[in-house]
Amino acid sequence: QVQLVESGGGLVVAGGSLELSCAASGNIHSIVAMRWYRQSPGQQRELVAAATSGGSTSYADSVKGRFTISRDNAANTVYLQMSSLEPEDTAVYYCNAVGYESARPVPRRFEVWGQGTLVTVPS
Repeated sequence: QVQLVESGGGLVVAGGSLELSCAASGNIHSIVAMRWYRQSPGQQRELVAAATSGGSTSYADSVKGRFTISRDNAANTVYLQMSSLEPEDTAVYYCNAVGYESARPVPRRFEVWGQGTLVTVPS
């Protein structure tokens, strides 16, 4: 079974920076994509950034130019470097991974979520 462990959340002043990390472990054959979502109180969970195994990245318009997603494929880890943080960035951030577990006769697809890490930017 594949699991994700997130770290790096906390309280940061407006304009500050923070880096989140998410490490996948388990019977992993390959990871196709790793993503960061966030959810604020009373709001739906939204996609913040995504990174594929091929190196492609994408971002929500609200974070473009401020957030950077990166992956260490060898370590099955994804990072989210956040800068110029705003109070509107306050949310629980969730890591998501889609890929394949090693299985016989063929690898088995998985999609898993991390437990979430809280980022607070006071106004």
